[in-house]
Amino acid sequence: MPKLEPYNKLSKGFDVRLIIYYLALVVIGWITIYSTCYIPDGSTPFFDFGQPYGKQMMWIGTSFFLATVILLIDSGIIQHYAYFFYLFCLFLMILVLFIGAEINGAKSWIKIGNFSIQPTEFMKVATALALAKFMQEGKTESQRRNVWIVQFALIFIPVIVALLQHDAGSALVFFSFIILFYREGFSAEFLVLGIIAAILAFITLKFNETYSLALITAVFIGFMIANRTKKKKMRRNVIVYVACIVFVFSVNFLYEHGFEPHQKQRIDTILGKTSDPLGADFNLNQSKIAIGSGGLFGKGYLKGTQTKLNFVPEQSTDFIFCAIGEEWGFFGTLVVFGLFGALIFRILKLSEKQRNPFVRYYGYGIAGIIAFHFFINIGMTTGLLPIIGIPLPFISYGGSSLWAFTIMLFCFIKLNDN
Repeated sequence: MPKLEPYNKLSKGFDVRLIIYYLALVVIGWITIYSTCYIPDGSTPFFDFGQPYGKQMMWIGTSFFLATVILLIDSGIIQHYAYFFYLFCLFLMILVLFIGAEINGAKSWIKIGNFSIQPTEFMKVATALALAKFMQEGKTESQRRNVWIVQFALIFIPVIVALLQHDAGSALVFFSFIILFYREGFSAEFLVLGIIAAILAFITLKFNETYSLALITAVFIGFMIANRTKKKKMRRNVIVYVACIVFVFSVNFLYEHGFEPHQKQRIDTILGKTSDPLGADFNLNQSKIAIGSGGLFGKGYLKGTQTKLNFVPEQSTDFIFCAIGEEWGFFGTLVVFGLFGALIFRILKLSEKQRNPFVRYYGYGIAGIIAFHFFINIGMTTGLLPIIGIPLPFISYGGSSLWAFTIMLFCFIKLNDN
């Protein structure tokens, strides 16, 4: 247990910019959630805790309380209990498999009265903390051999549990830690392999295994001819070729067994394999219409038409960005882009300045998570990526998401205070 010191001896000043970015995004989120619930010809009480905007107000209040508590505690506690937090969140994720409630096809929620908690959201924070602590401790020569194995295990264990919950979207978020690994010396060759895997997965799902196998075989033959006098590289080429074959045949298996029918339908729509304007395409088409109708300056606050009365399903959660686009237009979306860009850049900049490796590792970890959520959510609402149910950090409706991202960010703010 770290020794507690008087608070006035610990503080050198919190980073005000990060707090301002946080508050701005939370306020944008709440006013947008209120707008999606607003009925022009009816009564929309400002304080109605039965509505999403009323519930979000309570989540925001409790998030501010959590943020205050984090800023007041000794930062050593955050690092000291990193593994305990990881194990506790993992326990909750496993518990969900037995007692969890199913929402939107994913059994990843624990219902407490009228509220629901999603442990996977908190698992992202816990994984970032656990990885940071392990990476700080596991740098000696005697441990170096097993470092990468343990690091990948810390990530893939929650990924597997998330897949068992049929929550493929959350499972994908954990791969954002590749940014942290790359910063800390992860070979660029693995990033190239990741890009190749993505291309092969796309070709396999878009067409079939034959096209992927033909492509990797042609590339393999080319590399073998180019390296015919280099036995070591030829052996490596054979290993990579076999791994690619296994990967290609595993793509469809994972697709069939790891995704829910509605998720597969959405992916097929993005790939152009199916068209269902009143089904899988409906959310996306309505989202595009809403964003496009906003023009440069938007229709004005509370004046959106597509994002009212459920024309855009899930408009206060996964598709909240289209409400911003409709009412605030292109320039409004630029403000949101600017805030997220400034937030992520500030986290990375502060991380680079840190003498404590733990803080640097944690900073890069959460920057990757926030960036992944942001780009995937925007990609979903604009049709660039499949709809996999990823909330927009600090803005989308939901207590678990807001709590988790608040804890995530303010732990970093507190760690940077020392």
